[in-house]
Amino acid sequence: MAYETSETPRTPAAPAAPAPATAPAGHRLRWNKVPEVTVYFWVIKVLCTTVGETAADMLNEKLGLGLTGVSLLMSVLLAAALVWQFRTTAYRPGVYWLAVALISVVGTLISDNLTDNLGVPLELSSTVFALLLAVVFVVWYRRERTLSIHSIDSLGRESFYWLAVLFTFALGTAAGDLVAERMSLGYWVSALLFALAIAAVAVVHFALGFDAVWSFWIAYVLTRPLGASVGDYLSQPTADGGLGLGTVVTSVLFLAVVLGLVVFLTVTRKDVTEPAAGDASERGPVIQRAG
Repeated sequence: MAYETSETPRTPAAPAAPAPATAPAGHRLRWNKVPEVTVYFWVIKVLCTTVGETAADMLNEKLGLGLTGVSLLMSVLLAAALVWQFRTTAYRPGVYWLAVALISVVGTLISDNLTDNLGVPLELSSTVFALLLAVVFVVWYRRERTLSIHSIDSLGRESFYWLAVLFTFALGTAAGDLVAERMSLGYWVSALLFALAIAAVAVVHFALGFDAVWSFWIAYVLTRPLGASVGDYLSQPTADGGLGLGTVVTSVLFLAVVLGLVVFLTVTRKDVTEPAAGDASERGPVIQRAG
């Protein structure tokens, strides 16, 4: 499912020389920092959400650090990945999807800590995360006048983007657990329910012309509980309604597929976009690619 945003026109990908490693502070980048929304984007996104669910459970079980210790460790790794991502001047599949995978794990751990350690009801955490995400969108739009992911080309926009992504993962985790466990629907029924919801968003967008930006973000939120439900269904014991593959097998399997797709995209550049020439000039200084 691919969406076009109304703010920024899409331009076909074209080979280009490598971008410099870092950019001067305060300047806008010529090149978008996130991938084009293609079928590859949605497949890897769902796979990363599945890994986020199963890897969080696996680390909590195997490392012996406790939920809080694992959360701190993964938060440090996520911070390092985001520093790496922010220091790039263009979309790099390996760096970008590493950050997504880690933010998926951390988002899961945030929700689990609230539920398991602090006893916060899933209904409350889902509501709070939804409100926080709404606040991010409001502030982001008021400052940048767009929520389009085709124009993540400055420090401010990228900061809002990753903050929104974090809250979508936390919200999706809480909402997915609420539907699958508290409502006793089971994992595969929950996965089917969220898949149908995503299909409905696609129909409303493509058939009825619903706004592309909001269609994207709604689908982005819904892919989190979809992937989590699939991960739980594959990894959880049969007595709990799963297939019993375990968190290790499920995590390794999905990580291998993600790695293969990321290598493919790095080589082919099928998900690389460039802002329209007029768009860059209208927003002030840009960073030109080397050469």
